Amino acid sequence: MKIDWNKVLQPEFDPFRFPSRRSVVYGSKGVVAASQPLAVEAGLEILRKGGNAADAAVATSAALNVTEPSCCGIGGDAFCLFYDAKTKTVKALNGSGRSPAKLTIDHVRSQGVTGDKIPNINLNSVTVPGCAAAWVDTVENLGSGKLTVAEILEPAIRLAEEGFPVTEINSVQYQKSYELLKNASPNGDEMLLDGKAPLPGQFMKLTNLAKTFREVAEKGKDGFYKGRVAQAIVDLIQSKGGVMELEDLANHKTDFVEPIKYTFNGEVTVYECPPNGQGITALLTLGILDNLEAQGKIGSLLEMEHNSAEYLHILVESMRLAFADSQYYVTDPQFYNVPVEQLLSKEYLASRAKLIDTTKTNPRVVHGNPVHSSDTVYFTVSDQWGNACSYIQSNYAGFGTAAVPEGCGFTLQNRGSNFTLTAGHPNALQGGKRPYHTIIPAMALRGDELFLSYGVMGGFMQPQGHVQVLLNLLRGFTVQAALDAPRFCISAGSPVTESAQSSESGDINSEVYFEAGISDAVIEKLRDMGHDARPVTGGIQRSMFGRGQIIQKLTDKSGKTVWAAGSDPRADGHAAAQI
Repeated sequence: MKIDWNKVLQPEFDPFRFPSRRSVVYGSKGVVAASQPLAVEAGLEILRKGGNAADAAVATSAALNVTEPSCCGIGGDAFCLFYDAKTKTVKALNGSGRSPAKLTIDHVRSQGVTGDKIPNINLNSVTVPGCAAAWVDTVENLGSGKLTVAEILEPAIRLAEEGFPVTEINSVQYQKSYELLKNASPNGDEMLLDGKAPLPGQFMKLTNLAKTFREVAEKGKDGFYKGRVAQAIVDLIQSKGGVMELEDLANHKTDFVEPIKYTFNGEVTVYECPPNGQGITALLTLGILDNLEAQGKIGSLLEMEHNSAEYLHILVESMRLAFADSQYYVTDPQFYNVPVEQLLSKEYLASRAKLIDTTKTNPRVVHGNPVHSSDTVYFTVSDQWGNACSYIQSNYAGFGTAAVPEGCGFTLQNRGSNFTLTAGHPNALQGGKRPYHTIIPAMALRGDELFLSYGVMGGFMQPQGHVQVLLNLLRGFTVQAALDAPRFCISAGSPVTESAQSSESGDINSEVYFEAGISDAVIEKLRDMGHDARPVTGGIQRSMFGRGQIIQKLTDKSGKTVWAAGSDPRADGHAAAQI
């Protein structure tokens, strides 16, 4: 019998059906939870060599660039939160890039753009990639001091040079973006396998990416932001009508910032990176939920039936109000005073909660005025000293622009598509400005002790995932069960539209999608309450619900720390513990 090797390499099944189960992974030393197994191993290798959680996070990050370039890479941005076990404090790093200094709304309009966003495939959407600097600054400021950047990047360089087998979901993303990769620049074949999208299990090398990594390993940030790589980036962008210059890259810097926080239910303090990130959306939602209880509009949220129509209605309505505020106010705080303190004030959160009707949806949600009253990879690492690193990086829409600088082996992000082209808006495009950013790591503490290092990747799904997963855990779900549980996604620029290279940022007043496992009866009841509720039964559309990772700190009766970790079945990865 003749074997059909295409069926062997790419079996005819839906990788999003999740027919198998996963157990919680426990460990007493370090743990790595990521969306790709080889990237997990890269992080464990660094932990075994004496690196801490921050060191291992950078190794994992770089390896994910190799194994999941459809989601992230050195051509994109990164953020992280780091829990320092010695000081019992949370530190935040903003590794997002800025628009070219000479980029203006008028220039974008002159290229024929008529909508309110820069199209994802227009190279004016490329902001300076912040990931390389974030890696170096994470190691130098949060790392153990025992390992160099070169040593930490070595596992990823080895993967890129020696090759790796392509995983299932990464292959699906390659198939979707094949035409885009071929057409976005003359160099798309650098990201392909013999000019084709790789199939699951096929062996792939990214030798030009390895060369880029070696530049950073040998020269630090200058290896990316000056010299050969920087010139290749500028040459490509300018050839497509962009205005980025070498000075834009040379002037880039990472910012260490004060995280923002909200204490939910008087017990768990959730930490997020401040604007220009959208993490405040999750905090606003938690604050509105708290106030619904305080106002007597609902009973105990955590005692409501899980994923019942009443429970989901409250979460969706709170999230919509939070998005209405964050999508208006979140921008680069160096250009506009983002009113974080006022948005998270007790008075303002109470006023937003009053807008919710527990029996029906609000037909039109708009932002409030607090002054007068984002495809991605997320992973998390812990270490034997009690530190934890919550890390996230992204190209934004899948491969980003899918444009490859010559000889560099990576694609350029399209994060600038999150600017608005409406002059006077807080998030309006300006030169040298950071846009509204979707990627957000999260942490939660009980008092000053770490409780969770976690996140849910996936565009505007991220704060929605943060809230749903946290509430699952507070109900008593294990970390794995909290990720396995079906979720909802308000269509606020979901990964489905992003990966389709849409230029729209989403409409919070539009449809809400509900994952398989939420019953038809619940969906029908939500429709009766006024929601445009739509079921998602399977297939790649299921990726809109994000892909999360969690590490939870437990303490046994003897006082010994035990890490409990889970990894989302919606991705290719897993969690693994150091021995």
